[in-house]
Amino acid sequence: MTRNRTQRRRAAVAVASLASIASLALLTPAFADGAVSAPVSVSASVPASAPAPAAQEAELALPRPSGPHSIGRDTLHLVDASRRDMWVPSSGARELMVSVYYPARTGGVSGSAPYLGVEEAELLLKGQKLDQAIDDDKVAAVRTNAMPAARPAKGRHPLVVLSPGFTLHRATLTGLAEELASRGYVVAVVDHAYESFGTQFPGKGETSRMRTCVACDKVENAPNGDAGEKRMMAKAARNRAADLSFVIDQLTRRQTRADHGSSPDHGQHPDYPALIDPRRIGAAGHSLGGNAAAAAMGTDHRIRAAANLDGTFFAPVPINATDRPVLMLGTREGHNPTAEDTSWPREWRRLHGWKRWLTVVDSGHLTFTDLPVLGGQLGITDPEAPLSGKRSGEITADYVTAFFDRHLRSRSAPLLDGPSKENPEVAFHTP
Repeated sequence: MTRNRTQRRRAAVAVASLASIASLALLTPAFADGAVSAPVSVSASVPASAPAPAAQEAELALPRPSGPHSIGRDTLHLVDASRRDMWVPSSGARELMVSVYYPARTGGVSGSAPYLGVEEAELLLKGQKLDQAIDDDKVAAVRTNAMPAARPAKGRHPLVVLSPGFTLHRATLTGLAEELASRGYVVAVVDHAYESFGTQFPGKGETSRMRTCVACDKVENAPNGDAGEKRMMAKAARNRAADLSFVIDQLTRRQTRADHGSSPDHGQHPDYPALIDPRRIGAAGHSLGGNAAAAAMGTDHRIRAAANLDGTFFAPVPINATDRPVLMLGTREGHNPTAEDTSWPREWRRLHGWKRWLTVVDSGHLTFTDLPVLGGQLGITDPEAPLSGKRSGEITADYVTAFFDRHLRSRSAPLLDGPSKENPEVAFHTP
């Protein structure tokens, strides 16, 4: 079924903006094997309640992680000289920004790392024309629970690489990253150049460069209509998979700390090969990032398990990875077995290893990010996705962590055995 390209563009843009807090609903592109289907979620134009005056004055904050570890954060600028950027080839080599969250020792460092830069927040809000309704300084004032340049905890830890949704900044997966780090994981959250409304990259000297969403226009204007768009998104997922493998390379190979340059988090980079257990690596992502995580298993044998959070499988899981563990966690409306996104039933039939297909009632596409958590603090609600921000964050963190505990640490994870009274919103599907 053909959809209006302007609506698709608006939907893709909606994912990117922190102003999507105000709608928390969007059109998710759903693709069948040979044709584009109708959108599976509600329109981004669904009105949400306006923040109350008291909520407008509230300070936004991320929830405290539940694990026993303190958290450190490091920021890396990585350049893959072996590949040119697929969106802007003239820019040269593929560039990535990576926030690494890790278990840290207590004491010795004060303060917390920032959530998002001022200009990045401004671009996100302007993308949805809500910069007059939501103060970008309020968003930029959010602090993480991580200490910049903190000393890593002793021992070697599993690594999880995370990829955000198409057009979303990596910061929108901070809550999940911090929860995993608090429970003993090293977590690398990747920003893919030219695929968000705005991500800041370092320049020469003290200057910086803002990479905006060139990919948005390229996808919208893909040749051959919807079929061309589908092919381009599949290519983007595979390109992101290569990004994730490159990040793993950089974090696990022996090198001098100078190889990564100085850290924007004001300290030396940790000795990552000493911190990471290369035998225990997983990948996860939201939307397109979830597709990339699953695709990466087929090209990188080091990735033992992958979680897809509400992402269409534009690129199928490679055949040589279909025996590895996969978690599919999505919205009840958009990703139940009879929903219009037929890529989930297709991939479910192809997977023959450990697998789970879970959906969450009253959730929206952004449920699996920080956005509803922050939106709830502004008193903003969406009638089409009424699951609270608190439950959105808890469900995402608990099920993703249980998945990696089971497959990277060989721990019991009864949460994944079936429905539970503690989580009535979550359904298990075995079509």
